[in-house]
Amino acid sequence: MQEIRATGGPTQPEIYDAVLIGGGIMSATLGALLTRLQPDWSILVLERLDDTASESSAAWNNAGTGHAGFCELNYMPDPGDPSRAAEIGRQFRISRQFWGSLVESGDLAASFTNATPHMNVVFGEQDVRYLRQRYETLRRSPLFSDMEYTEDPDIIARWAPLLMDGRTGSGVVAATRDERGTDVDFGALTQGLLQGMRESGAEVRTGHEVTRLRRDRDGRWTVSGRGNTGDHRFTVRSRFVFVGAGGYALKLLQKARIPEVRGYAVFPIGAQFLRTDNPDLVARHDAKVYSQADSGAPPMSVPHLDKRVVDGHGALMFGPYATFSTRLLKHGRLTDLLTTIRLHNICSLLAVGLQNVSLVRYLVGQLLATPERKFGQLQRFHPAASPGEWYSIDAGQRAQLIKPDRRKVGVLTFGTEIVTGADGSIAGLLGASPGASVAPAAMVDVLTACFPDRARHWEATLQQLMPGLALPGSAGDEPSESRV
Repeated sequence: MQEIRATGGPTQPEIYDAVLIGGGIMSATLGALLTRLQPDWSILVLERLDDTASESSAAWNNAGTGHAGFCELNYMPDPGDPSRAAEIGRQFRISRQFWGSLVESGDLAASFTNATPHMNVVFGEQDVRYLRQRYETLRRSPLFSDMEYTEDPDIIARWAPLLMDGRTGSGVVAATRDERGTDVDFGALTQGLLQGMRESGAEVRTGHEVTRLRRDRDGRWTVSGRGNTGDHRFTVRSRFVFVGAGGYALKLLQKARIPEVRGYAVFPIGAQFLRTDNPDLVARHDAKVYSQADSGAPPMSVPHLDKRVVDGHGALMFGPYATFSTRLLKHGRLTDLLTTIRLHNICSLLAVGLQNVSLVRYLVGQLLATPERKFGQLQRFHPAASPGEWYSIDAGQRAQLIKPDRRKVGVLTFGTEIVTGADGSIAGLLGASPGASVAPAAMVDVLTACFPDRARHWEATLQQLMPGLALPGSAGDEPSESRV
């Protein structure tokens, strides 16, 4: 790719080296990397809303968990197989190294993270056996060597008093704790990364919704759309396009007509949480406590009681409670899901519906659940909870990815996946969790897939930013300690 500066005139659209669609954590991370790897490139971020970090990246649209494999039981359904949890742990360390390098250089404020222990709590003999075996497996890895385990109610009460307040009965309970856990304000982080991009010369335009992507004969992409006010239309051209538009990513990649997304579909799942700002409760619970998901629930729906710190103020939140809407974004449209249905993905959608009857049953149960039943789920974690101290908040909308599959026709996945065009001129990120927590590693994957000829030239800079990073094809080292 030959580097150019943004150009254009009264009748000619501006031309950029890179256009990043979506003003969330993914585009912000990729842009922050590009401004350091290619400071002479012209970069444009387009966000459809009037402010950046207003969808999934916003502080209260997610749980703020720095996913490190410490407490997320859904990453380790087999207590003897630590591979997925360990991979998430390594990727999160790379994230913290990247953020730490920007903090040390003065390019990012450190106020977006807070040390918050990560815990598990489980009830009943079966789940206690599972957690015990999980702990014995994980403790062999240096990533999890500081993890603690107990079946002693008094120790659990010291770790997280609200879990044991008012608890009666003789049922067995077990817990793990790792004090190296993190609460992350991904909204503040995203805003900080974008501000650093602006200071490095990148442009960030809000109120610009992309509605069309077209590949031109010269290999560039024409990106066009509309503004949020009046009849404003815009058109720009770019040599490289990244689609980091959350739930809208698939529909935009479909508009780009790249064959790599044939057969792909999405299934939207929303979430609500219960939240309290009571300072007495907040002061007594300094942890993120995860447990097992209900039968039939998607892995992203594991219940958890979390300490949050947003804008310097502490709060607790519990959930999630699944919701359903045909919107693919919290601020989307009711027609969103319909716009992604194509002849080539109908079979994938139908197959997933038939294979996931328990998921459908779970969602229906969640939608029909009374406020009393929902509050009863909180009281399983915090028996002494009082309804007057908690209120409901709507979190972000997630578009879970459905992939074509030779055996099953279509499968519902709960991770994230990078899709790139054959020539590397366009890429997008589909899916949800762990998402924001592993954004730096994911965006390095985008760069190496789309710019293989440049990857080796970038390796030294990437190693300075993320010492634990191993590019594809290189040996790499075990990640060193993080710096945030």
